[in-house]
Amino acid sequence: MATILLKHAGLKRAAAGLTAALGWGAAGGAWAQEGTARAAAATVPHDLSAMGMFLNADGVVKAVILGLLAASVVTWTILLAKGLELRAARGRLQGSLDKLDDAPSLDVAASQLTNEADALALAFARAAGAERAQSDGLPAEGVKERVILRLERLEAKARRAIVRGTGILATIGATAPFVGLFGTVWGIMNSFIGISKTQTTSLAVVAPGIAEALLATATGLVAAIPAVVVYNVFARKVDGYRVLLADVSAGVLRLVSRDLDREQAGAQGVGASRVRSRAAE
Repeated sequence: MATILLKHAGLKRAAAGLTAALGWGAAGGAWAQEGTARAAAATVPHDLSAMGMFLNADGVVKAVILGLLAASVVTWTILLAKGLELRAARGRLQGSLDKLDDAPSLDVAASQLTNEADALALAFARAAGAERAQSDGLPAEGVKERVILRLERLEAKARRAIVRGTGILATIGATAPFVGLFGTVWGIMNSFIGISKTQTTSLAVVAPGIAEALLATATGLVAAIPAVVVYNVFARKVDGYRVLLADVSAGVLRLVSRDLDREQAGAQGVGASRVRSRAAE
């Protein structure tokens, strides 16, 4: 009986010791988890706004974002400057075209194109007049062909001048998403390096770095989408400007052809009158 009582007391003491050990283990685990959570909270930036993520981002990611923002500023600057330039150029050509349509001859048209807004149309008229003067006495068809060649070169020069600066929009639209993707890949890579150093996969630790990396991709899209849209808008407007250039060139060529036919008809009239006078004699 005494032996049974001793065994029973020993079992009670062992159970009490096991319970105490489990309690201390649970408390230690809770303290460890609380310490890890506090460490993770200390590493997570409190400001997860766009500006906060930018300020806490890696240097390479910051450089990518700043470059993309600069490209976006360039896009909006070109939209404003080139839009005003195209609008003014189309208005000038339309006014010059009205004067060419009303003029009976190339010389009269040149005398009417006196405003600064008519400079381009006046250059067309002067080029045609110079070729007609240099080809005096030559067949009319050859004169027209040479006038067309001169006007085509002037058209090409005017087209190159009006599209200058729009090519950068195509470059921004094509490269900005990939530049932003580079910043994202770099930021995510740094996040994984941070995971390996801290030896924790807590989302609270990883999420800020990934968010900062994705900010670069978002900035790339912000820079690329307006650039593509603005480039397409300018492409349509430039096509309309080219049509007006072709109309001005055709108007000048029409006046040259009219003058040549008038000269030819006058020469034929003089020849016919001479033949009639000789026949009368």
